[in-house]
Amino acid sequence: MQFDYFIGVDVSKVTLDFAVAKTNQVLFHQQVSNDQKGITDFLKALRQQTKASIEQCLFCLEFTGIYNNPLLKKLHQLSASIWIERAVHIQESIGLTRGKNDQIDAKRIALFAYKNRDEARLWTPPRPVIAQLDRLTAQRARLVKVIKILQTPLTDSEGFIDKADRKANQPACAASLKSLKADLKSVDKSIVELARQDPELNRLFERVTSVVGISQTTAAEIIVTTNEFKAIADPKKFACYAGVVPFERSSGQRRGRPQVSHRANKKVKSLLHMGAMSAVQHCAQLKAYYDRKVGEGKNKMLVLNNVRNKIVLRIFACVREDRNYDEKYVHSLV
Repeated sequence: MQFDYFIGVDVSKVTLDFAVAKTNQVLFHQQVSNDQKGITDFLKALRQQTKASIEQCLFCLEFTGIYNNPLLKKLHQLSASIWIERAVHIQESIGLTRGKNDQIDAKRIALFAYKNRDEARLWTPPRPVIAQLDRLTAQRARLVKVIKILQTPLTDSEGFIDKADRKANQPACAASLKSLKADLKSVDKSIVELARQDPELNRLFERVTSVVGISQTTAAEIIVTTNEFKAIADPKKFACYAGVVPFERSSGQRRGRPQVSHRANKKVKSLLHMGAMSAVQHCAQLKAYYDRKVGEGKNKMLVLNNVRNKIVLRIFACVREDRNYDEKYVHSLV
């Protein structure tokens, strides 16, 4: 798709900074409030200064969570072309820079969109049920974090303080922990009910959780981050996104050891790690693979990372072929 104007947007909670570029030249910048009135004011200014239709424009912005919602809602209503990119990708594509503020960031995003226009991945809005699932998984993550904060001092203090003191500390958090765990149980129940009410979501949950080691929580996070396997349909790309693909770092005579990237979705990576730990205990094939590689002297974390990669491949294969995982499955070509 060809575009004449490239609009970079720096998003914050209170304001939106728009920079409009044509070819490699920034035409103008405008800061507005992050609400429907501010967005409407900018679109009016865009038409007045460029005489361009919405179809001629590509809007590019970084992912900032819920702060993007007012702009995305308005642009989607207008059938605008939207490109949401990770901040680290934009920063590395730009190269070495000096200085930073909202206006400069908007201009840099606009020029990034122009220079990389052939690689633009247009945003597809998730279905309402996926947006609701996203909110539930985020709420669950917050509850788990708070429970861990309250519970860790009680369990880790054993052997370091008197038993009487430990016993005295427990009632202080007992009511809070009980309430939080009840809330966590309620959120898990809501996720299950949400999946049951939507046939497509229920199908994806069934396929993904059929893979040994994948829990309901991990399945929900994968479905949300891939937008039902539409935004990321390639298992290799998802493995890279989740930080389970090692990359070589060599230069000249120096041969560095391949390492996974730290620029990954840490939440997904952590869930896949827990899945791999479970899989090497409960999946005969992966347990045999893990024991064999460790027996050969391979690093345990390296082998676990390979298991994570295998799990990703299994998940995407089950979704692609629309079948549950079968350990005894034999491909028809074989």
